[in-house]
Amino acid sequence: MSSNALHRHRTSALPAELTSFVGRRQEIHDVRRLLSECRMVTLTGPGGVGKTRLSLKVADGLQRAFPDGVWFIELASLDRPELLVHAIVEALEIRDRSSRPPLDVLIEHLDGTRALIVLDNCEHLVQACAVLADALLAAVPELRILATSRQPLGIFAERTLTVPPLALPDTDGERISTPPVSDAIRLFGDRAAAVVPEFAITDENRDVVERICHRLDGIPLALELAAVRLRALSVNELLDRLDDRFRLLSASSRAVLPRHQTLRALVGWSHGLCDEKERLLWARISVFNGGLDLTAAEAVCAGDGIAEEEIVDLVTGLVEKSVLIREEGPAGVRYRLLDVIRAYGRERLAESGQEATLRRRYRDHYRRMAADACANLFGPSQVEWFTRLRADHPNLRAALEQYHAEPDDAPAGLSMATDLLYYWISGYCLGEGRDWLDRGLAACLRPDAVRARALWTCSWVAIIQGDLDAAGSMLEEGLAIGKRLGLTSVQAYVALYSGMIAVYRNEVEAAIPCYREAVALHRTTGDLAGLVLSLMRLALAHSLRGESARAVAAAEEGIAVCDAHGEVWHKGYTTFALGVEVWRQGDLPRAASLEQESLRFNHALDDRLGVAVGEEVLAWIAATGGNHERAAMLMGIRQRTWQAISAPLSGYGNLLRYHDECEARVRAALGDEAFQAAVRRGTAMPDDEALAYALEQPSPSSGPPGTAPGSPLTPRETEVARLIAKGMSNRQIASTLVVAERTAEGHVERILHKLGFHSRTQIARWLIEQEGTGN
Repeated sequence: MSSNALHRHRTSALPAELTSFVGRRQEIHDVRRLLSECRMVTLTGPGGVGKTRLSLKVADGLQRAFPDGVWFIELASLDRPELLVHAIVEALEIRDRSSRPPLDVLIEHLDGTRALIVLDNCEHLVQACAVLADALLAAVPELRILATSRQPLGIFAERTLTVPPLALPDTDGERISTPPVSDAIRLFGDRAAAVVPEFAITDENRDVVERICHRLDGIPLALELAAVRLRALSVNELLDRLDDRFRLLSASSRAVLPRHQTLRALVGWSHGLCDEKERLLWARISVFNGGLDLTAAEAVCAGDGIAEEEIVDLVTGLVEKSVLIREEGPAGVRYRLLDVIRAYGRERLAESGQEATLRRRYRDHYRRMAADACANLFGPSQVEWFTRLRADHPNLRAALEQYHAEPDDAPAGLSMATDLLYYWISGYCLGEGRDWLDRGLAACLRPDAVRARALWTCSWVAIIQGDLDAAGSMLEEGLAIGKRLGLTSVQAYVALYSGMIAVYRNEVEAAIPCYREAVALHRTTGDLAGLVLSLMRLALAHSLRGESARAVAAAEEGIAVCDAHGEVWHKGYTTFALGVEVWRQGDLPRAASLEQESLRFNHALDDRLGVAVGEEVLAWIAATGGNHERAAMLMGIRQRTWQAISAPLSGYGNLLRYHDECEARVRAALGDEAFQAAVRRGTAMPDDEALAYALEQPSPSSGPPGTAPGSPLTPRETEVARLIAKGMSNRQIASTLVVAERTAEGHVERILHKLGFHSRTQIARWLIEQEGTGN
């Protein structure tokens, strides 16, 4: 693998299968063979035939063949071709912090890798997918692409395979003995048993089941939808009603292809079995891109015939009828519609005359979500909000697009993109965030408060990307608007980011007055996030000038503000700044403790930049203390992390001199050969082992005392999990461990984040399973 090889938290990203996979042995064999012979395979066929499930099954079976990753990118919720590359960058967990074109970033991160990318549902983005696939395959020789689409992409490297319906039972000739069970019958029987546990294929019902499978043309989605009806019908009643429905359909829709008739008939039947309010909710929920939670359903779909308190029962009814699919993940319980079900619902929504109203409610809900997330930025609920925003990324993206569709609505879209600042900079979407902000600023030229706030917001993104000239221009314009309108908050952020630009240009003396002004103005406005950011940057600037007492005072004030409000993200960075100064003073044990605390905070929030700077400073500390082997190992770990975000010391370039001094010292102490070997060992460490090494904890693979092998929890977190399992509150945990209650809360939040849970009950259940089985 090259030095630019893709770095990831995981080596694959495939959705979990919610139901068993049935049949398709020949198709699996054919797809694997084609992928071994050519660079790209596209699975084609009508909706509902099983292209996505087949692609997932093949991809799962090929994970060992692609050591650098197997990645699934679902495109059905993507409306704009321009966002295609951003969607893939996000799915591959690439945290690029530069201003380069996203395609260049993607190619660089894939360079030298042997990976498989699955592009699902390409049919509405055929041209964009074709151009992208062609570019990737040309630039990355070991890359393979598996696509699903209702039509081929049409590039030279592509081979296509038409996915047929499931094999049907042979009804020709006289039956002498029980025939082999066909894939269609197996699937129907499996799904029927899931809804009626006592159901089984018997000699008595086999003929009827075979006729049902033939009537449904072996289309998997049609078989699954029909099987759900056995909750209320016998197989004979099911067959009779299928015959009635298809006779009606064929009499009125002769122009529709038979397989499309079959699926449309089944979806229409599901629609007919819903009561009036369930049908109304189905149509309204179809406005969502991606999934949704109950809160979103209540906010967007209630009113005009559906009371808000009715939503939960109606959602339950749609889940029971297999219209909505219930899923549980880090963001809690969510629901989604299959593409075919969503398309049917959108037709009904258009017919209802309520589409425009629902789309406005939809976009306004996600604008409010962005605003609420921004308002709750500084406090203990950061992890929860970041998790919610990540789960709703397709909806946020669609809402932004809708605001930009009409010129009069563009200011609201720009305000929404501004509210999402911390989401853009903390996740995989920095480039996309810059695009939305740039697009909004280009459309909203009026020199008002919305533009002024967006200008300083976009300037921070530009600074992170190293685009200092653009950032400076935006700050200059923002300051002019802020002064004319008396916007103190705007002037405060302009001062803060102007100081950052000065530091990056090695003008530290000019930066300190800017930071002091920012601190004073943020105190005036009561903006705690801005205050702590300004104090953190002021601490680093004083440290660079050798003004230790001032550096420590600024950092400790920032940490105190965070502790008073249960804040974690800003505290992690401010603790990092304090650790830098304590290291410079020569207190290596305390410096290491501070940087490890910062590292834990940022790892819990999945902030790779925060993790990277923590690893960086820990290497300096080890080198200063003469532990050159550890320093070299940490340099290898930090090198891989820096590559993952494509910008060494992104946002902290003024610290590069310490980076260079550390490397020179360690290389001289170990010698080139030993130094390179230690760096390679650090680079090769899996993420969980690298984190444990940086924190000086036992490796997860060996299992720390009292922790199950392979557990993602540290010993202290495991101890907290055991207290949670005993039913203790945060206050009781704090008392038992003799720590502050906020410290206990932080442990609980990190445990929930690491395990992907959203309740203490899930932690308790997980711990019992882990310690009960020894796994």
